[in-house]
Amino acid sequence: MARMQTCVLCHVHPLIASIVPAKRPWSVVGVADGSQQLSLRMVSSWRSNKAVVTARAAVPNQCGRAADGNSKVDVSRYDNGERSQQQPRTTPPEPAVINLELGDPTMYEEFWKEAGECTAVVIPGWQGLSYFSDAEGLCWFLEPEFESEVRRLHRLVGNAVVDGYHLVVGTGATQLSQAAMYALSPARAVANHPIGVVSPAPYYSAYAPQTDLLLSGFYRWAGDANANANALSSDNHIELVCSPNNPDGAIRESVLSSDSEPGKVIHDLVYYWPQYTPITGTAAHDIMLFTMSKITGHAGTRLGWALVKDREVAKKMVYFVDRSTIGVCRDSQLRAAKILALVSDAYDDNDTTRQLDLFDFAQRRMADRWRALRTAVASTGAFSLPEETSGYCRFTKQIVTACPAFAWLCCEKEGVEDCRELLRDHGVLAQGGERFGGDARCVRVNMLDRDGVFELLIQRLSSIR
Repeated sequence: MARMQTCVLCHVHPLIASIVPAKRPWSVVGVADGSQQLSLRMVSSWRSNKAVVTARAAVPNQCGRAADGNSKVDVSRYDNGERSQQQPRTTPPEPAVINLELGDPTMYEEFWKEAGECTAVVIPGWQGLSYFSDAEGLCWFLEPEFESEVRRLHRLVGNAVVDGYHLVVGTGATQLSQAAMYALSPARAVANHPIGVVSPAPYYSAYAPQTDLLLSGFYRWAGDANANANALSSDNHIELVCSPNNPDGAIRESVLSSDSEPGKVIHDLVYYWPQYTPITGTAAHDIMLFTMSKITGHAGTRLGWALVKDREVAKKMVYFVDRSTIGVCRDSQLRAAKILALVSDAYDDNDTTRQLDLFDFAQRRMADRWRALRTAVASTGAFSLPEETSGYCRFTKQIVTACPAFAWLCCEKEGVEDCRELLRDHGVLAQGGERFGGDARCVRVNMLDRDGVFELLIQRLSSIR
């Protein structure tokens, strides 16, 4: 019996037979990756009289092709002369609740799995030991390779001016918004009168807690910019403008600032990319924030950047990042540079293959999802969505329908005052509208989750009458 086991395992891969003792019953899983290496997971099974071996064929991993090549081999052991019965596979149970409160962009996993090893980065142990990427640069922790790819992508898409702007890198747009508020605050805060920070409602739900978290004497959250627009002044307020807006996808302009009276404005443009909205012009604001998570889906990389027109403002922002985190992870910047390079390469004029076109992939996926959501909402009669908008996109050179990263879903069901509670009763978690300075009858729903989760959302919404 021991000899038979060794031969069976050897048939799957000769390496297994050399390391697995034949004296004990083992469950062995071997997985070959794109580098032709076989990784093993061995589980001793004293009480089981079977072993199942699952092997993934070692297929060369090429850019633009899936690295699956799955082949499954089930091996039944003989024990006491009887063949054991293989246990049937079971489908995972449907989750009781799907959480769409956060903007976790896991929709992009499918694209990056297809990309395979094209974006793999090997960082030697000696590299990046210093705090400094460029000791003489204004943003001394900014990796030159990352800066180059960021500027290249903006020029390609045409969504923001980069020439003449300073680039400040941060741990996501969250840190950079704090840095920008610090940089725009008066040099000497008047006692008990920090500068107010406002944004037109519905505004991003994290603006208020992020602004007040540090209990800064320089700035404080002052609420809806529309509430008292006539009483507010651009001189004593900082305005956060998110466009396309989180949560409702609307295109926004400053409420307090104008060409005749320029004010202190931070433009949050993290969703101003062609998969979410038509690129109708090249933004050229004083401070513009962007982040990896909403472009490529790499939220876990925790990397964002600001394009800043004024050098002194940029220096203050660098100082804030320096004092709060002593710079930004250099490893993350190198990984992000490789990822952004692949995105730009796919749209190079000399590239005729176009196998890894991120914006095309994401725009098609978002268009399909919004089409399905609008159909479901129309069929129930219990909800409403913002009107569909479209425009000429300078990047795609065609008319494009906006497909926001979030759905601002409002309940029209008679007698329902809290849409969040209604959805929770049907197994869907979403952020309530009051957290955005809006109405409790509205919720924000993440449109960037995995396909399976989104399909459950459509099913559950369609069941509400």
